[in-house]
Amino acid sequence: MSRPEGTLPLLREFYKLESAGGILLIFAAALALVLANSPLDRLYAGFLDIPVEIRIGGLHLAKPLLLWINDGLMAVFFFLVGLEIKREMLAGQLSDPRQVILPAIAAVGGMAVPALIYTAFNLGDPVALEGWAIPTATDIAFALGVLALLGDRVPLSLKVFLTALAILDDMGAILIIAAFYTSNLSPTMLLLALVGTGTLVILNRARVSSTAPYILVGIFLWVCVLKSGVHATLAGVALGLAIPLRDPRDPERSPLRELEHRLHPWVAYGILPLFAFANAGVSFTGLTPASLLEPIPLGIALGLLLGKTVGVFSFSAVPILLGWSRLPEQSTWAGLLGVAILCGIGFTMSLFIGSLAFEQDGLDYAVAVRLGVLGGSLVAAVAGYLLLRRVLPRPASR
Repeated sequence: MSRPEGTLPLLREFYKLESAGGILLIFAAALALVLANSPLDRLYAGFLDIPVEIRIGGLHLAKPLLLWINDGLMAVFFFLVGLEIKREMLAGQLSDPRQVILPAIAAVGGMAVPALIYTAFNLGDPVALEGWAIPTATDIAFALGVLALLGDRVPLSLKVFLTALAILDDMGAILIIAAFYTSNLSPTMLLLALVGTGTLVILNRARVSSTAPYILVGIFLWVCVLKSGVHATLAGVALGLAIPLRDPRDPERSPLRELEHRLHPWVAYGILPLFAFANAGVSFTGLTPASLLEPIPLGIALGLLLGKTVGVFSFSAVPILLGWSRLPEQSTWAGLLGVAILCGIGFTMSLFIGSLAFEQDGLDYAVAVRLGVLGGSLVAAVAGYLLLRRVLPRPASR
């Protein structure tokens, strides 16, 4: 199958950008941890509690800054995710069914096994069980940032496999959020949200190529979804899926790709690091080593580290051994195992799902979630890097 013209340069630009964003994520999370455990901890908490409100006539939105980041800015991130999913399905790695089999089956294993491990540790606590989806996520920016440390030793096929798996993982996370993390539904706002979604479909079917109408309807949809009780980030996904890939009047122009490339720097260098800064700050006051062994943090950490590794690697092995697929080019079983370990870097998405799972249940759960996510993600990052550094040959010998 021939590669679409211009795909390779776009992939290289994408990986370069995501890798740099992963490094920024690490820095932002580290800064949050330092501030939360320093004399500036009150300043850090006060910054996140700054009240921000918007009032237009009868419409009133008032939230602390932390929730504007989690509900507002993360909707932009999910908008980008929607754009990436559509591009990959129409003109990328997910457009060829033969290339989808391996990452799709791996993604299923990478979500099912971590959820089972977390559930096993928290069976006796019905509230804690609400966090079963926390270790099912993979942070593509962080994972590609770790791969970037290995330079040209990493085959492009492994990066493509990890990217496709993470995108499918994001699709699973979107379905989980929509199905399990909604509350206090408002029928009126849900109806208005359906009107907004229908308008996006009409714009797409009418082959409207200007992005301005989509953005205006998307803002309306975000407000409706926010007020409906369904998480507002889903509006970003719907908007991303509605943007047309091609302009019918100009075959050389792609509205979707234009928006994607404009948004990437803002998301990678701004929104995700800000989210990490706002959500990674854990105060270690009163915590002991035994705190890491409590059911929630232990279930999350082991779900990410062991669950992702076992799930992704074993589920990948099935189609390869059955002949339905094959190992990524220039890769080995050890290389595949290293990537499976890196899939245990949940970080951004795991923290986000954790904030939804326990948003009504107090600070103790928030600290437990952060401990588990940060601990599991850190160990997965280090273990995956060390294994890949050992097993991947130098470029000259490959």
